[in-house]
Formats: sequence, C-alpha cells, structure tokens
Amino acid sequence: MIPLSGFRARLALVGSAVAFGLMAVLSRKLSRDGGGFTAGQLSVVRFAVGVLVSLAAFRIRPGLYRPHNRKLLLLRGLSGGVVVILYFFALSRIPAAPAGMIYNLYPVFATLFAVFALGERPTIHLLAGLLLATLGVWLMLGRGGVPAGLGVGELAAFASAVFAAISANIIRGMRGTDNAPTIFFWFCLAGLPVVAPFALDPWPSAPAAWALAGLMGFSAFAAQLLMTEAYGTLNVSEAAAWLQLTPIAQLLMAVPLLGESAGTLALAGVLTGVAGVAYGTAFGSSRRTPPG
Repeated sequence: MIPLSGFRARLALVGSAVAFGLMAVLSRKLSRDGGGFTAGQLSVVRFAVGVLVSLAAFRIRPGLYRPHNRKLLLLRGLSGGVVVILYFFALSRIPAAPAGMIYNLYPVFATLFAVFALGERPTIHLLAGLLLATLGVWLMLGRGGVPAGLGVGELAAFASAVFAAISANIIRGMRGTDNAPTIFFWFCLAGLPVVAPFALDPWPSAPAAWALAGLMGFSAFAAQLLMTEAYGTLNVSEAAAWLQLTPIAQLLMAVPLLGESAGTLALAGVLTGVAGVAYGTAFGSSRRTPPG
C-alpha cells in the first residue's frame, strides 16, 4: 500500500481518536445499562468483527494480505489481547472519561520504551510531560480536590496503558515490512485466544444490545486500522500526541450518551493530562528512527 502523506496520516489519527472514543463509550454503555455484556464478551465481539471484516477485505483484494514478520505479528496480537481485556474491564468498573484519561497515558510509556525498541533518545521534556500528565490524572480521579484512590478499575486502565505502549512500539517496528490490514488481522486473530477464556458467562440475547455491540466492533475496527496506517508515516511520539484527542472525544460523548458529569475538575484534568502527554511525546525524544 502507498504510504500516507503527513497530512493524511494526521487526519487518520483524528478519525482514529474519535472512533476509539466511541468504542469506549459504547463499551461502557453495554456493560452498565443492562446490556449484559462482560468485558471478556465485548473483547471477543471486537476481535471477531475485526477478523470477519479483514477476511472479507482479503477476499475482495487478495494481494492485501502480505504477512512478513510473523513473530512480531503474533506478539502484536498477544499484547493487543491483553490491552483490550484490561481496558474493557476498566470500562466496566469506572466511568468512561477517567478510564480513557488513564489509558491515554500510554504515549509517555511508549516514548520511554522507544529508547530500547527503536533507539529514540528521551529528553528532559519526557519527565516534564509525565509529571503534567500525572497531575491531570490526579485531577480526574479527585473528588472535591481530594484523590479518590486507585481501585481495581483504575489499576486495570493503568496496566492497559503499559501494554498499549508495548503494542505501539511493535506496530511502529513492523510498518516497514507489513501493511496495516495484515497487522490488524493478526491483532484480532492472535488476540481472540487471549480474551476467549474471559467470555464464558451466559451471553445476552437482546437484539438492541447486539446492534450496539456490532457498532462498537466496527468503531474499534476503524480506529485500529486508521492508527496502524498512520504509524507507517509518523513516528511513535507524534502519532501518540495526536491520539490525545481520544480522551477529549470520549468525555464529550460520555456526557450525552452515558450521562456522565463534566465538572470543572474533570475538564481541568482532561486538558492538563492531554497537554502533558502531548508535550512529553512531541518533545520526549531527540532522534527519530524509521520503521523496521
């Protein structure tokens, strides 16, 4: 596939951020408002939709499937499966806005991991961005200025962010040899066995819930494919900085769709966290390494 131009890659990341936000809001709604889906079941739906759509695309365009680095493709799928199950579990326990804010700390971790994986050199800006992002999360988790503490949902979101950072570096490293549809297909195919053991509870039967679950799966498909495609043009830091639009979109959609509050403290936390992560990822490395 022809690499995206810089403008188109950044536009793809804007679309990816919006789609990721919609995915998270729908997941929260399905696990909270009588949807009856568990985190494991939502993970299976997400990956199953991805596999089916990918197979249809490969059927229409046979040359689209071009695996090269199968070891990294498998590793991407396994790490992605862990990310998805942890994040959906967090969304089932805590509101979408703080879950998204915690999860989107992953760009700072990704920039740090890129020192070892891609040879990028961090600067003092990375530490400054991390401190600012931490302050944003503290504000998001606060209750009247007092930290609410970390529960199992918040810890799951943090763990998901760490694995997402690993996945981001894997994707960036593969984009020199494997195209976005192939990487996405393996992400879903290898991720299914990871999440399947968590989907053994009785499944819901309401058609409306299944319709929303399908929309959630297609949102995840669009978000992941756009992000992976953009990593073929942009480095880890810049791509991650653009994806900081995700918690903003997530908060804006969570207010009307989930009835979540957007008080002054929450808004301040989102803006502070986004600014910190964007600053740290944009200036956190002084050397860029091409993919592969």
